[in-house]
Amino acid sequence: MATEVKLPDLGMDTDEALLIDWMKQPGDSISQGDVIAEVETDKTTVEVESPVGGTVLEWKYDPGDNLTIGEVIGFVGEAGEEAPNGSGGDAQAEAPVTEQAKGEKPTSADSKEMEVDADTAPDRHNGAARTDNGRIKASPVAKRVAENRGIDLAQVSGTGPGGRIVKDDVESFDPDQAQSSGQADTSQETEQATEKAKPAASMGGKPTYGKLPEGEDFEHEEVTRLRNRIAERMVSSQQQIPHFYITIEVNVDPLLALRKQLNAGVEDKADRISVNDMIVKAVALAARNYPQANKHWYGDQYVVNKRVNVGIAVALDNGGLMNVVSHDADRTSLRMMARENREKIGRARAGKVQPRDVSGETITVSNLGMFGVDNFLAIVNPPASAIVAVGAAVPTPIVKPDGQIGVGSMMKLTLSADHRVLNGAEGGEYAALLKEYLENPMRLI
Repeated sequence: MATEVKLPDLGMDTDEALLIDWMKQPGDSISQGDVIAEVETDKTTVEVESPVGGTVLEWKYDPGDNLTIGEVIGFVGEAGEEAPNGSGGDAQAEAPVTEQAKGEKPTSADSKEMEVDADTAPDRHNGAARTDNGRIKASPVAKRVAENRGIDLAQVSGTGPGGRIVKDDVESFDPDQAQSSGQADTSQETEQATEKAKPAASMGGKPTYGKLPEGEDFEHEEVTRLRNRIAERMVSSQQQIPHFYITIEVNVDPLLALRKQLNAGVEDKADRISVNDMIVKAVALAARNYPQANKHWYGDQYVVNKRVNVGIAVALDNGGLMNVVSHDADRTSLRMMARENREKIGRARAGKVQPRDVSGETITVSNLGMFGVDNFLAIVNPPASAIVAVGAAVPTPIVKPDGQIGVGSMMKLTLSADHRVLNGAEGGEYAALLKEYLENPMRLI
């Protein structure tokens, strides 16, 4: 019997993705866990794995199509079996493609932002094409550009397959022409479009501090979707979450000594434990033993997480930022956790993350110590309620227990917390517990 294959939750607070290419074709035999597709989100390229084994019967989308989380994207069954008819919700609920818009299916090389020849393209000012459930058909890139420019996508006609709106459609959109051709049906719609076109002071939109500089003294650089998404989330977090901050100073000499001992004789770099791995473990154990720091705010109720999944901020080569998630970091052995973290970070930097790599975060760690930064404040990544900012271990004069002056490797960690979930005393208790784990590192193993 055929099994539906649905687009899984990709994490990263996204509900849609652009299909780049299928890794398996109808008729191919696959095993559970095989990569069947690559999709693009606001942040990265994600590899989608098959939930079952069998034979690919049908894919319901073409490269370049916009997919929604949870919808049916194809069927897997037994060899020779036919795919069910009429399945898949709105996966097929698109307006018929006109003869002008038909053509060869896009390849992976051009699937990220598809275009058709202007001579065969439908009129781009006839209004947006929609699925049967009313969803405007537009690529994630087009949606992001429209949001930044204050353009109402309902007024834009697409030149992609089935009338899908692509980036070029938005960039070449002329509101005046759309209005003259009957797109602004009422004065109210025109007023709304005008209001949307105003520069936005938040959500990653245009700033309010003046006109875009022009001339030979300046050069312009397009903001990537990843940077735009980061801007949106950070502005939203700073505006909506009442942050407070607590800084502690930890003597990490015992931790560094234990790490050296644990890594002695370990030739495989993948099995070596980093300082950050030990900090992630400490953050997780402290959260397990102080669950208030592992709660999330949802307005009229809290969500108490029964698992501790630590998000690890990763700087990407393209200048972006992504959090990979160390799942069950409180219960996973330190060496196994270190290996898994290294694999996830590697996939993130290669732009090949898997959905599980970036989903389920309950508390976060951001480490800038490797850059010589001794102290900084981080912004909470919702829905998490806390993030620990980690600085460098700095040789510092200290008073030893015997009263003598010596030198210790002191590290500053700053807890940024959501004041709706934690009050100052509770944040202090969590920070004190974290310090205890780090200064007594044998408790980490």
